[in-house]
Amino acid sequence: MKIHEVRELKNDELKKQIAEEQKNLLDLRFAHQLKQLTNTSKIRLTKKDIARMKTIDQERQVANQMSEAKDKKEGVKA
Repeated sequence: MKIHEVRELKNDELKKQIAEEQKNLLDLRFAHQLKQLTNTSKIRLTKKDIARMKTIDQERQVANQMSEAKDKKEGVKA
């Protein structure tokens, strides 16, 4: 999944996608241990996708906290 695709997702969709990819990663690990996985690079790509999605989620949380702090600070001055 490309970064621009991840940024287009809404927060709840992003969380669902993270959970889905983590389940997929678990399945890939099991398949690898059972010698059923032929393309092992899927594990690495899935881990990177999860990291991208978690990074975007974290960025959104920080931006939300910053805007709340700014609103709170402006409310005190007014």
